[in-house]
Order: sequence, then C-alpha cells, then structure tokens
Amino acid sequence: MRTRRAGVALLVGGALLFSAACSEDKKGDASADGNTAASAPAGDASEAPKGSTAQLSVTPADGAVDVSPSDGLKISVASGKLTNVEVTDKNGKAVPGEIAADGLTWKPSSPLTVGMVYTVNAQAKDDKGLVAASTSSFTTLTPAKTVATNDNIADNGTYGVGMIVSVAFSKPVKNKDAVLKGISFETNNGTTVKGHWFGDRRLDFRPEEYWKPGTKVTIKYRLKTVEVSPGVYGDVDKDEPFTIGRYQVSVADASTFKMTVTKGDGSSQVIPITTGDAKNPSWNGTMVVSSKEKVTRMNSQTVGLGAEYDIDDVPHAMRLTNSGTFVHGNYWANPFGKYNASHGCISMQDTKGGDDASVAGKFFASSMIGDVIKVQNSKSETVSPDNGLSGWTLPWSKW
Repeated sequence: MRTRRAGVALLVGGALLFSAACSEDKKGDASADGNTAASAPAGDASEAPKGSTAQLSVTPADGAVDVSPSDGLKISVASGKLTNVEVTDKNGKAVPGEIAADGLTWKPSSPLTVGMVYTVNAQAKDDKGLVAASTSSFTTLTPAKTVATNDNIADNGTYGVGMIVSVAFSKPVKNKDAVLKGISFETNNGTTVKGHWFGDRRLDFRPEEYWKPGTKVTIKYRLKTVEVSPGVYGDVDKDEPFTIGRYQVSVADASTFKMTVTKGDGSSQVIPITTGDAKNPSWNGTMVVSSKEKVTRMNSQTVGLGAEYDIDDVPHAMRLTNSGTFVHGNYWANPFGKYNASHGCISMQDTKGGDDASVAGKFFASSMIGDVIKVQNSKSETVSPDNGLSGWTLPWSKW
C-alpha cells in the first residue's frame, strides 16, 4: 500500500525547518542481508525534530531605524546559552564584542557608527544541545544635532613641558563621563593623562607632573558616536599628534623683581622684571604661555580697569591668563629689578617696536606655547585653575 505524508513546516528557535516531503512504504523491500522486512505502519513514522527551548532576544527589532549607537544593541537568551554572535556593518566589518561569562548576554565593546546598517547573526543552545538562531538588521541614527569640538593643539605641533590640552564644546555637555571616555591619550613613555571639567563646555587634560621633554603624544578623539547631551552627538573622530619640546620653567619673584629662567641642561638666567603694583598685584601661582604675539595692543578697558592705559604696540607679548596677564616687553618705563609698576603683567626691558636683541626679545625667542611661568611672593591671590592654562594650581587629587 502506498502512503504519502504531506510536508510539515516547523519554526525551531527562529529558523524555519521542513520535514521530508513525499515518501513510499513498500512491503517486501529487501534488507541488506537479503531478508525481507515488513514496512512499518504509517502511524509508527519517526517523530518530527523538536525545537530548541532557547529563546533569543535581539534589540532593536529587525528593520529598526534611528537606533542609538551607544546603547541601542542588546542580545540575550532565556532557557539557554549564547554560543555565537556576529554583528557586521554594511561593509562586512565586524563589531567587536563579548558573550558574558554566564552565556546569557552579548554587548559590543564600543559604540556603533552613526548612520550605518548592521546585520546581527546570533545562535544559542538549550540544555539538550538544540540550536536556536536569529538573523536581523537595523540602522543607527544619523544625528540631527552635533556639538563642535575644538582644542588648542595644532597637528604635529611642539609645546612646552607645562602644556595643558584644553577642549572647548560649542554646546553644554550633559554626559560628561561618556565624553571623557571618547577622548584618550597615547604617549611613547607611558605618561598618564587625566581630564578635568571646568563647567559644562570646557575639558582640560594634563599629566600629574610636567611633561617629560621629548614625549610623543597622540590625542584620540572618538566622539561621533557619543551622545554628549540628549539628542546631540559629537562631531569628530580623529587622531591628533603633538610633541613636548625642551624644558624651560621660569619663576618670577615679585618681592625681588627678578625672574629666574631654568633650562633643561641645568643652566639658568636671572632677568630683571617688574610685576603688578600694590593696586594691581600679579596673580600668584603656576601659569602657562598660551599664545605669542610679536606686537599687540593692550587696552585697560578690556580687563575692567577703566581708562588706565591704551598701548597699541606692546612688544613681545605672551599671554598667561584669560583675564589679561601677559609677559611682555616694556619701552615706556624702566622699573625693572627696582620696583613693581605694572597693572598685573610681568614685563622686562624692550624698545619701541620690539628689539629682538633686547631682554624681552631674547626671552620671547627662547619661549614657546606651553612654557611654565610661576609667580611667587605677590600680594595677590593664587590664579584660578581655569584662568588661562593654570590647571597646575589644582592638586592632582582634585584634578
């Protein structure tokens, strides 16, 4: 008697399987040893394969769009263990990640790329070894809003041993920890660099002590996948290399009207100076050269001192603070090494127009952005750590 068994479709662990289609039972079929075996009754046919009890869960759902690149992908299993997870972008590049030690979850080790299509292939086994599988795809969001990120480093620039990297954001940052993780530093000598927030738009970085001369540094920005604030993402993924130059640290003593400049070879030079007078004493503390101008204009109204002065050709000027402290040449007076006469700046002998052979000219030529200038024994307070690149005044334990 001929019997036909219809094909049966089974959904097993997320994969569609089919049983055997048509088959025939024939009485009298010869066995391998020549004996004749009776066909089994139709009702005794082998049972269909059982499905895996492992239940895979993949978030986001298949076909989802505008998925968060930072926390939108989650893969887990119930009543089983994950055995393999592969996540690839549209170019076939694998997303690194790990299955948890308990075998129940998988997560990527870094944020996904924005505006990218991803495919997920996941497999799991239940306690009987039966496999469940899932395949899906989704697209991460394309940010409608980004924040501009700018720092004070030029690619392949060279800076003094006191250089502080200051990163400015065009909009307030809410997810500060995520942004910190998105900016890392690599050095050729293992120097550890830490970040410190000043408000919600400025993030400064420095090591515990001054940089070692010759240190090679690379800033690694990975912010395009970081949601810096709700609905707002970073705008930059790039590497930015720079180098620390020779050692030069200067200490200006307001009580002796002298500044000692120490070089990396151990040599030093003493320069006659004048600092802030009794009415306008210079800030105490460690400051850093943040810019250099061969000639610049200085107007007292820009720093809240009324009409005290307006000099349109101050020579050999190097900025120390945002509040208006400079080291500069002075051609209009001669108090150097004698008394304090400035409005808070550190000044030294120069000529009108700026003479490169003058005391100020030579110091200007030997200096670079990132050099340390420390003021001591002034009648003023210690400079605030966010006034210019003055973060060295903040103890490492509070950085």
